[in-house]
Amino acid sequence: MQAPELAVSRWFNTPSPITLADLRGRVVLLHAFQMLCPGCVAHGTPQAQRAHALFHHAGLSVIGLHTVFEHHAAMTPVSLEAFIHEYRLTFPIGVDQASADGPIPLTMARYEMRGTPTAILIGRDGRVRHHGFGQEDDMALGAVIGTLLAEPATS
Repeated sequence: MQAPELAVSRWFNTPSPITLADLRGRVVLLHAFQMLCPGCVAHGTPQAQRAHALFHHAGLSVIGLHTVFEHHAAMTPVSLEAFIHEYRLTFPIGVDQASADGPIPLTMARYEMRGTPTAILIGRDGRVRHHGFGQEDDMALGAVIGTLLAEPATS
């Protein structure tokens, strides 16, 4: 499936908004998380930071997506900014745009995410190539990233 565009209300760690169209030709790791999600804090977010550090220069763009579908009042942009600082996250992070129709944010709904953490890999061609939910082994995710990075760039 072609990766749906991100619906982001605010960005952190980037001077300007990011679109998937801008990243065409690069492999994208979309890391969906909530700062109050134990699996995100203990595993998913550190894994995304490691992937960013290891593969950024090889053509991987890591994008964090703070997708809040519960505890809305506690997870404000001010709280997220402190979280990003405390955990020393250096990859761009967008705040998933709230839906007018319910608690599930727009990007989360577009990708049919079941919860957080979710790791989505998008190939150089803009197609979703991996959609993982929950804790994924570093080696297994790294193998998929390596496979996608080895594929030739599309023209």
